[in-house]
Amino acid sequence: MQPIPTHNRLTGSLLLVSRAYKSPLTNLLSLKKLPAMKASFVPLFLTVLLSLFHGSFSLPTTIGVTYTTPPPTATTTNTPKLPPERIAATISGLHLQAVRLPESAPSLVRAFAFVNTSLLLTIPNQLVPSLAFNRSNALGWVYRHVLPFYPRSRISMVSVGNDFLANAPDLSPYLLPAIRNVQLALRDLGIKKIAVSTIFSFINIIAMPFPPSSATFQAPIGDYVIRPFLQFLEETNSSFLVNVYPYNMYRLNSDIPIGFALFQDHPFNFRDDLVTGVRYRNLFDMMVDAVITAMAVAGHESIQVIVAETGWPSFGGDAVEADATTAYAEMYLKGLLRHLRSGVGTPLRKEGVAEVYIYELVDTEVKQGNRNWGILYPNMTKKYNLDFSSANEIYGHGLSGIVLLIRMGDCDEKLNIASY
Repeated sequence: MQPIPTHNRLTGSLLLVSRAYKSPLTNLLSLKKLPAMKASFVPLFLTVLLSLFHGSFSLPTTIGVTYTTPPPTATTTNTPKLPPERIAATISGLHLQAVRLPESAPSLVRAFAFVNTSLLLTIPNQLVPSLAFNRSNALGWVYRHVLPFYPRSRISMVSVGNDFLANAPDLSPYLLPAIRNVQLALRDLGIKKIAVSTIFSFINIIAMPFPPSSATFQAPIGDYVIRPFLQFLEETNSSFLVNVYPYNMYRLNSDIPIGFALFQDHPFNFRDDLVTGVRYRNLFDMMVDAVITAMAVAGHESIQVIVAETGWPSFGGDAVEADATTAYAEMYLKGLLRHLRSGVGTPLRKEGVAEVYIYELVDTEVKQGNRNWGILYPNMTKKYNLDFSSANEIYGHGLSGIVLLIRMGDCDEKLNIASY
């Protein structure tokens, strides 16, 4: 795997970090021999920075949260309307590095100006057909929700719809044209660093999820919607967004132990994929690898995966949801953070997922038939003892990587770095 170049604007040097993964016994440090240095390069300045990590090096997973604006009918004394500035300050205070905004209200986008929080904006499902019909509609949406605030607000991606195929299956042919029109609208305005994608729901797109090696995209949408969409992602260097809820899979499959869904570390808490010989220690990894397998079957195995929603409800919609408790929800979230911090990724993708968004920031008013997913109560007090401050650090296993900066006069030499 090729090194990832990162330009250092302060020194003008080139920092190269490898994301290649090999076992600790077989990984070797490989440096290409530097070309002979001419006398004109003398005197030269050589800075060598060694960063030794325990295990394979991987870039950190960004941890974010979803904030859903309560509908007007839900704004009561129990669920007050919160000013956008308070939402932005709360997320920043929790040390969360990203937020997904399902409504993408301009006032909320503006509130994140000059805040070190990246934004994943979402275009509502009901707008998708109009964006597909007319590119000027896509341009209008970008004018209202992106252009006035970017780059002061760090918008990293726009999702065209959320689980659109499940909510409007008859309109599925409009999804990719709408995505293309939004992407073209951004480029027309000179915005090249905002990616465009859409969000799928794991349950609604994956056929035969277990074992992960058997996973494929459901027919017929896999062939006529998802496959061309994956080609679009490849061409635009964007990511595949998917909602991953182990809670829902646990409820649908009585053979799944609760501890396996909650990241509990027990001696016999594992499931083996007999086809690949891979052993899974948690349900989250199985679901992510099922998505990776389905993409590989479709011919696109290297696209980044972003988990757009995940979580565990602290209150169920009805009496039969006995496992929707505060204790289990906290157990799931702590286990998720611990797993992401470990840096092990998933069995099929050692770098893991690029981003994970916890659903969601704040509880809405508790009503019969509604689940509560928030990590905060409606009054913005903490429901769980969660620490996000170190969730975005780089972790690894064994001796991992060496980072070298080479500065030679006005010439930068490149080094190939591999992990060991």
